[in-house]
Amino acid sequence: MKASFIDDLSLPAVAAPMFLISGPKLVIECCKNGIVGTFPALNQRDTAGFEAWVIEIKEALAEFEAETGKKAAPYGVNLIVHGTNSRVQADLEICIKHQVPLIITSLGAVPQLVDAVHSYGGLVFHDVIKKRHAEKAAEAGVDGLILVAAGAGGHAGLTNPMSLITEIKAFYDKTILLSGCISTGTDIASALQMGADLAYMGTRFINVEESMAEEEYKQMIIDSKASDIVYTAAVSGVNANFLRPSLESMGITEDMWSQSKKIDFGEELDAAKAEAKAWKTIWSAGQGVTSIDDTVSTTSLIDRLKAQFIEALQRQQEVLKKYL
Repeated sequence: MKASFIDDLSLPAVAAPMFLISGPKLVIECCKNGIVGTFPALNQRDTAGFEAWVIEIKEALAEFEAETGKKAAPYGVNLIVHGTNSRVQADLEICIKHQVPLIITSLGAVPQLVDAVHSYGGLVFHDVIKKRHAEKAAEAGVDGLILVAAGAGGHAGLTNPMSLITEIKAFYDKTILLSGCISTGTDIASALQMGADLAYMGTRFINVEESMAEEEYKQMIIDSKASDIVYTAAVSGVNANFLRPSLESMGITEDMWSQSKKIDFGEELDAAKAEAKAWKTIWSAGQGVTSIDDTVSTTSLIDRLKAQFIEALQRQQEVLKKYL
């Protein structure tokens, strides 16, 4: 059974929570324009700052609804459920306090967390790269699975999206989100055609005016193609996709990124700080960069995606007529 809020969206899409990129401005504009906006709790330096962002988003969306009479899309928060994240419990308590509609969990599906979110009516979506992870998350009772397929930005998997969806839909009947090279409205239509309920889009939303990405980062995405994406564990110890020019600018050679061992960036106080240091200057993106050639406002991008999505469905309708 898919999440009920999907029927209220203007477009079946979620702007993924991107480390050091997604903040309140991006989330608010996404939700105002009818798609789900999300951000990682760790994009704020501490739990107090995280709560301030949650309050900012809640107040902005409430004001929008009061002024327009329109219903904003739900927003979501990404929690890293792992032993290296010392903030997870404190951040979860903030989510419960403010009844955050959607929690996206990574690196661990914990039944107790799912139960806590369900206690106030929230939903939990969990990201996975393989069937085994999906089975564990399903056992934990999550409401949706985010399939991070080959070519996605960040900590992506290597499985083709068609086979990944087929494997997981064989045992999971709740909400399915698909991630990996989704940059256009046509891509969103393709994701639904493959069996997803929602498209999960990251890289395309780096290049919007409301993202926190540096202008050099956005320009590198415009200048890059799929062949410029490097899949390596050298940056954070876990395989992820990064822009080749940003690796090279930090002196990371092909011999270095071909190794499975994490590069030593110096002594750090904790894993979260080490990750932030690495990702601040070595930029992640997915193979969907091939379709990105500009930076626009979030509103303009969503309008464009919707027009492309409708056009793609109309083309499919014409094809269907030939076979009826």
